[in-house]
Amino acid sequence: MRPGTEKKLYTKVQEKHLSVKHVCEVGVWLPEMSNILDFIIKDKLRTTLVEPDPKSIAAIHAWFRDYPNVTLLPYAAYDHHGVLELVQRNASTFVSTLPYSPAQVNDNYHIQQEDRFSVECRRFDELDDASIDLLSVDTEGSEWYVIRYLKSRPLVISVEMHGKSYLNPFYTEIADWMAREGYDKWYMDKTDIVYYRKGAFTVSGAEKWQLSLMSAFVRFRRARKRAGKLFSGKKAGK
Repeated sequence: MRPGTEKKLYTKVQEKHLSVKHVCEVGVWLPEMSNILDFIIKDKLRTTLVEPDPKSIAAIHAWFRDYPNVTLLPYAAYDHHGVLELVQRNASTFVSTLPYSPAQVNDNYHIQQEDRFSVECRRFDELDDASIDLLSVDTEGSEWYVIRYLKSRPLVISVEMHGKSYLNPFYTEIADWMAREGYDKWYMDKTDIVYYRKGAFTVSGAEKWQLSLMSAFVRFRRARKRAGKLFSGKKAGK
């Protein structure tokens, strides 16, 4: 990778001098887009990737064939051991029975039969050996089914929680779990909230201020998007 191309998650962890030995990403999609790619390539840490899409699985195998530190688990993480129906809409792959997904909220996508496919699924406590130090989860609305069954208590957990008009359907459940298990918000961006285990490191005043600003921006953007959709709907109904 070229210098200066590190993802923010990697640079933030490096700045805190965290001792991270095992990283995990659930919902990889394209390997070159992985949120933990720097940890895999630069630091060659033990890595667990969880991804059910056959096309992504083939790409992951090809990309990381020379990285013995990478283990791929070809499953969807959900609330049972068995088979699960997914829907793929471009870069968005989500569980068909979710209340809603980013593609449905932001792109007004309606599920088409030809976009459905079935994969094997597992509860995450079947996949987690309780040693994960850093976890990144982006499963287009079903992140709760990873967090709910976590055996590990990572130092850092990154979760897709929002984006444009979208708010994770299990936002409250995830936030409550984080508070109950001793986690707090570290920073956030336009789609993810990154939590840290209290006591793992100190969050600076500048980081807290940046978190407040981004949180306000995300709320404002979601409100503006919703207002725009409502206005458009009223115009269409005239």
